[in-house]
Amino acid sequence: MQRAVTLAAHGLGSTSPNPVVGCVVLDAAGDPVGEGWHRRAGGPHAEVNALRAAGERARGGTALVTLEPCNHTGRTGPCAQALIDAGIARVVYAVADPTPTATGGAQTLRAAGIAVEQGLLEEAAAEGNAAWLTSVRLGRPHVTWKYGATLDGRTAAADGTSRWITSAEARADVHRLRAECDAVVVGSGTQRADDPHLAVRVAADTETAVVQPLRVVVDTSGTAVAPGARVLDGAAPTLIAVADDVTPSYEGVETVRLPRAEGGLDVRALLAALHARGVRSVLLEGGATLAGAFVAAGAVDRVVGYLAPALLGAGPAALTGGGITTITDALRLDVREIVRIGPDLRITATLVAKEH
Repeated sequence: MQRAVTLAAHGLGSTSPNPVVGCVVLDAAGDPVGEGWHRRAGGPHAEVNALRAAGERARGGTALVTLEPCNHTGRTGPCAQALIDAGIARVVYAVADPTPTATGGAQTLRAAGIAVEQGLLEEAAAEGNAAWLTSVRLGRPHVTWKYGATLDGRTAAADGTSRWITSAEARADVHRLRAECDAVVVGSGTQRADDPHLAVRVAADTETAVVQPLRVVVDTSGTAVAPGARVLDGAAPTLIAVADDVTPSYEGVETVRLPRAEGGLDVRALLAALHARGVRSVLLEGGATLAGAFVAAGAVDRVVGYLAPALLGAGPAALTGGGITTITDALRLDVREIVRIGPDLRITATLVAKEH
């Protein structure tokens, strides 16, 4: 199952709005004979790819899958039936499918006489599929807030200079995060200060096709994206979100008009608009004010901070606002991983659910 979880991660960034799924097939003797993952939306599911690799050796064997096999016909047939047709004797899956139209695969398998077990490495499989599960359960995209800062929490110096706080290795790692998400979001302040590109930089020697994320600029007043801005090139699709009482002057770029909220646009309306477009995962890259609005709206699911071994003593902080005024309101995080990236530290954390 750990191998299946690893395989599932290969699909990050290319399967949306579908989940990422991995599958390993063992023969009747318990030896691995086939593996696969869901590579792209509309393509064969993980179970089908693994069964094709296993061939007749799957008969009487076991399939280990990170998500309950689907039970419906969409752009592909039901995986539950594919497992039955292949003669699989036992299915072990990690996470139950919460989708009303797809659930029931386990019941179909049991009705066909197949032994079914659920829950093996459930937490690891759910974490890998957090974006899709969030979209199904909450009806909005999963949001990762990423930032880079010094050890004293500064994202720029007192004079506004910020390039480069983190290392080239850390910046390269951010491109991996972008490649794994459906949309990258920045605010008007970051747009004006940095003129970011926001597309995924692909190494010349890579053999993997990258699905570029949607570049989103939250530009309440409709004035932050200047002609010739890098987000307006053809490297990736771009969407500019403006207030619904603003008539944007942008030409040749798609815009969406959203209601205002305190200090900017309504974050939940923005996420609803992105979800309606099929966006299941958002990487929030800047800046501090927009991050604070997302935090205040309860719309941050994961935090990835790149901390550089440097001190500035003054300058803007990584987070502004957020509706937090006292220590009891602090958003407590569960640190999931600490990794050294070049000279920097990458800390990945998820929000701890508040007790009521």
